Amino acid sequence: MLRALIVDDEPDARENLRLMLEEHCPDVEVVGQAGNAKEARKLIEELQPEALFLDIKMPGEDGFSLLRSVADKELSVVFTTAYDEYALQAFKQNALDYLEKPIDPEELQRAVSKMKRAIGDPAVQQQATGAIAALMNDPASPLSTRIAVPGRDGLSMIRHEDIMYLEASDSYTTVHQKDGKRITSSKHIRIFETNLDAKKFFRVHKTFIINLEHLKGFSRGEGNMAVLSNGTLIPVSRRRLPDFLALINTF
Repeated sequence: MLRALIVDDEPDARENLRLMLEEHCPDVEVVGQAGNAKEARKLIEELQPEALFLDIKMPGEDGFSLLRSVADKELSVVFTTAYDEYALQAFKQNALDYLEKPIDPEELQRAVSKMKRAIGDPAVQQQATGAIAALMNDPASPLSTRIAVPGRDGLSMIRHEDIMYLEASDSYTTVHQKDGKRITSSKHIRIFETNLDAKKFFRVHKTFIINLEHLKGFSRGEGNMAVLSNGTLIPVSRRRLPDFLALINTF
């Protein structure tokens, strides 16, 4: 039996993967589940799993940070991710295993087979570890610096630093850039919230996500407003206000 730990901040995603493994991969024993990196580290120490099914984009500390902190462990890793196609190319180019959400049963079975081979072959395991390290340490990696925005004219790659804020309208999202350009995507703002770096982007309102690198201040003059570097005022909802104030007080 392959002893595996599932790490994902979404409880439904963890349970869905557990059920899929139970049905399609009976040679995998899910020894535990973790909702964040801190929980995962504790369970890795306690349960000594051989493999991780790891979501990368988690609030606070992401999956790559978790891997750095347990680099001394010999773990076979399959990434579970909702990344866009451009970023998935980074996994392919580095020959890393990933499962794109929603997970396909046949892809899951293939990933488990690769995991088992890696655990039985130190050379394969070392190669995978090196590939993960290379991807994490690449400053140009699209996993950390850019986001793909599908629009009417195709796919636009936008650097995180060029995004001022994102604005939702029904199921559409408009990305406002620092040069004044705007791109409207059919992706729901929740998808962007999941895939953007939680340390750089904050959802201040059900309609808005702001880039904290462009946050200039906070004003109560016209309600609770985040003031961006170009002078734009973005409303902060009462529900998100305590988290927002706590966040900016740590800067």
